[in-house]
Amino acid sequence: MQQVTTEYVRSLNGITQDFLCPVNANIYNIQFLKFRIRDMDSGQTLFEVERDQDEEPIENLPPEYQDEARRIKYHFGPQFFELKTVGAQLTFSVGNQPVKNFTIIERHYFKDHLLRSYEFQFPFCIPNSTNTWEHIYTIPEIDEAMRQEMIDNPFQTKSDSFYFVGEQLVMHNKAEYDYSPFD
Repeated sequence: MQQVTTEYVRSLNGITQDFLCPVNANIYNIQFLKFRIRDMDSGQTLFEVERDQDEEPIENLPPEYQDEARRIKYHFGPQFFELKTVGAQLTFSVGNQPVKNFTIIERHYFKDHLLRSYEFQFPFCIPNSTNTWEHIYTIPEIDEAMRQEMIDNPFQTKSDSFYFVGEQLVMHNKAEYDYSPFD
């Protein structure tokens, strides 16, 4: 199997069909504890989830549930397109090894059209630490026709999130987005 590098994921032309690394690639024991998405202008929270302290790490789930635990679905509604920037705040812990150059590369697609690629880097995490990191996303300009198509086709907007330590892929998550009106 080909080694998955940052250069490789930057070159992808569409959403991946499968996960590009197994759950056990997370040798640094990076655990996501809390995640919040907010509108940077108003401060309004759009999505928030916090892991229960007693919840089993994904690595301890039965194999048939591990891939599903690496997927998330968001319903933001059509008003999301009016936002200029959003912040995604992530609280995470690391295991007993230092984590150098923790990099996230996110590739967002509508069908097979690349909407935007984002890249964020956290230079260093000390062993056995809990860290908070906020990424700021500029919402891409999307023409009215494509915007309407995205609204009319829930969950056809997708993203791959690749997590690297140095050049080693340690985690890969997927997301799907629904911009249709709320009921």
